[in-house]
Amino acid sequence: MPRAHAGLTAAQRALLEQWLPQHDVVDDMSWGVLETTVLRIDTPDGMRVLKAGGESDHHIVREIRAHREWTGPWVATGHAARLVRADEEAKLLLTEHLPGRLVQGDVAATDPATYEQAGALLARFHAQLSVRDADFERRVNEKALAWLDGPHRIPAGDVARLRAIIADWPEDAIDCVPTHGDWQPRNWLVDELGTVRVIDFGRADLRPPFEDWERLDSGEFVGRPDLAEAFAAGYGSDPRDSHAWFRQRTRAGVSAACWSFRFGVAELEERGLRVLAEVLAEA
Repeated sequence: MPRAHAGLTAAQRALLEQWLPQHDVVDDMSWGVLETTVLRIDTPDGMRVLKAGGESDHHIVREIRAHREWTGPWVATGHAARLVRADEEAKLLLTEHLPGRLVQGDVAATDPATYEQAGALLARFHAQLSVRDADFERRVNEKALAWLDGPHRIPAGDVARLRAIIADWPEDAIDCVPTHGDWQPRNWLVDELGTVRVIDFGRADLRPPFEDWERLDSGEFVGRPDLAEAFAAGYGSDPRDSHAWFRQRTRAGVSAACWSFRFGVAELEERGLRVLAEVLAEA
């Protein structure tokens, strides 16, 4: 069969040949920003999705861990892909292919029923494990300050205020659960029956559950309270009423503004700057 392995190292191509002696790359689904190659592959056993990480990529290791430890409740009901093969050292991951089209850009992205399903799926994911982390707040506060030390377009006066606010935060222990880390329509699929499924676990980690609310809160929920209400109904509660949520929004705004400036993602940078303006107005 023909091959099209752009983005893979020689070692990754060799390992892929061992895993799948017969295959054909039919689509490159890479995002093009991070050092991650995503290929849809046709094999005698059906379609597969291959992910390969570059030299500095750390998302593949997170994704492999998520598939091995946390996606079970979704895989059991067909809402996430089953892991086929993985190699952390080679930064290579192979899964089954899920049916459906991306919710992002689809009519389903504005349908409250989509968000109710997404909320219910997320509740199942979060409910499987809870770990008390005494060091989480310190780590993420330090990371936010490190972002502020780097290049960005956050106004100098806002940076000074943000530093003062973060320095005054408590660093108490907090309950962490398995989180997707990028919970938004770009990582949901929907089929012809309207069933929502989940992809891309490259940011999965143990974090407070409201972490998986932030990207929707600063994106799809803006001006659409009906979507937020549907999501909360599916999830079973709404965690966005605590000071911990304020801290989450602030740190997320910092990382979005700084990361997107570094990688040239203008839309995300604008969102991060808007979130920071909102939290500073509330402070």
